[in-house]
This record gives sequence, structure tokens and C-alpha cells, in this order.
Amino acid sequence: MTDAIIIGSERSEVGLPQAMDVLRDGGTALDAVEVALRACEDNVADHYVGTGGLPNAQGVVELDASLMIGSSRAFGAVGALKDYPHPISVARAVLERLPQHCLLVGEGAALFAAEHGFATAELLTAESRRLFRDALAPSDEAVEGEQTASQEGDEAYRLAAIELVDRFAPHDGPWGTINVIALDRHGEMVVGVSTSGYPWKYPGRIGDSAIPGAGTWCDLDGGGAACTGRGELSMRSGTARTVVDALVRGDEVEKACRTALADAADLPDAFRAELRVLALTPDGRHGGAAGQSGATYAVMTTTSTEPEIHPRSVL
Repeated sequence: MTDAIIIGSERSEVGLPQAMDVLRDGGTALDAVEVALRACEDNVADHYVGTGGLPNAQGVVELDASLMIGSSRAFGAVGALKDYPHPISVARAVLERLPQHCLLVGEGAALFAAEHGFATAELLTAESRRLFRDALAPSDEAVEGEQTASQEGDEAYRLAAIELVDRFAPHDGPWGTINVIALDRHGEMVVGVSTSGYPWKYPGRIGDSAIPGAGTWCDLDGGGAACTGRGELSMRSGTARTVVDALVRGDEVEKACRTALADAADLPDAFRAELRVLALTPDGRHGGAAGQSGATYAVMTTTSTEPEIHPRSVL
């Protein structure tokens, strides 16, 4: 019988103790990951996941989440989901109740959530709304010019909106997607990811968290991996799958993580931001890598009394 272990990215500590209780009692990795991420989604002080997540450029919170099972590579995800506070649970429902599909987005994801009885909630909290408004820097430029044709005015408005979004920046403090990877006593492994995505993103943008092979991957031949940070880079480089493929070849965990980040770092990107990755093997080895020093991840085993914080390797 395998000894259970669960790891998570920064700020996953909110949910890991509850998840480890599930694993200690002989529960499944799937249940543990969902429990952990639901707790994170309910943490209104965290503005990058669930209720309280920072909104898109229209002031609307859109959430992405996914789950992947190692033994079967079964995958369920939702993207750009509005009004539902627990996207990780909706993603699990997609995985279990809609096996003909892997990913639902936007209105379709919301319809599916409604059909399966998930409760809606207001996701934009007062604090998130304040952060959004504070990011709207005042401008002396009029959005509506004196164009003689309405088409020219519409174009000016569109360009002004894009310039405004380009000026937005994340708020101060810890930020980013939350990853959780669990290995249960039965040897099953599950990777879960939940996020509200980039703050002030273009409406409808879906990041790597909902894309298998990019922000998440799980395969019992090598292990599980998940990313946080610049999702567009991990989508272009297949970062999570690259990590697990390296583990299959026999690379040590930290080496596999650094190699995947190095591959993404070679891509041209005018909007480059840090990308981080985390991984766990079927025999319980774990590690992570980041583009800067000071990055960490959390670990709990069956003997842990609280999450243990480990440093990530630096690219």
C-alpha cells in the first residue's frame, strides 16, 4: 500500500490539512484534491481563485479549473465560468458525468453547472471590486472623438480599451493559480488546478489551467505536474506534459521541472512573466522550479501536523 502525500503551490496551505484528513482516512486522491481546492476557492482573501477572484477587463470574474486522473488520464475542465464559486467541483462533474467531453467553457459550462444543481454566487467581492477600480487609472483622453463615421468611433473605443488593459498590472501580494497534486494509499494520483486567471484579462480568455498538457498533466508512468504564472507560455511549450515525459525518462523531479521551464523561456513573448511548475512522482518524490528565488511549495504526508514549506529550484 502506498503512503499518501499531497503537495500544492503557494497559498494551497488553506486547503491541504482538510485534504490530508481525507487521505488519512483512506479516501481517494480525487476527493482530496477537490476538498483542498474548494477551500482555496472559498478563501475570499485570495484574489486569484474562486470567490474574490480578480475580474476581467469588463469587471466580470471568470474562473477556470481542471482535474486529471493518473491511471486513466481522464480529464474534466471548465473555462470562463461565471457565477459559480466552485469551478473545481463543476470540473469534476464534467469528468464523471459527461465522459464524452473534457472541457466546457462560458455559457455551456454555466448551463451544465445549472443542470447539475450547483449553486450560484456573487464572485466579485467588495475588495476585488475596489482593486479593479483602483487599476482604472484616470486619463485625459476622451474615448469618443469627433469622428464623422460611427465606425471610426467604434475603432477608437476599441483601441482605447486595449491600451487600458495593457496598463493594468496585478495587485501587490501573493498571486497566481493554485495547483494541488495528491497520491492516495491505493496508488492513484490526481492533479487539480483552479484559478481566476490573469487579472483584467480579455473577456473569454482561457489559460493553461484548463488545458491538459499545458498547465496540468497526470500519468502514473511518470507522475503529475502543474503550472502557475504565464499560462500562454505553458500552452505554447506544453510545460506540464514536458515535465512528466522527463520523469518517465528517469529525470529527477527538480531537473525535469527546470528543463521544462527552460524550454518555455526560449520562446519569444512580449508579455513575458514568470512561469512556475510543480511535480510529484508515483513513489512520492516531489519538487518544483521557478524563474526567481524565494518561490516555494507546500507538502503534507500522513505524519504531518501542518503543511511543510519547501523551496523550489531556480531556473
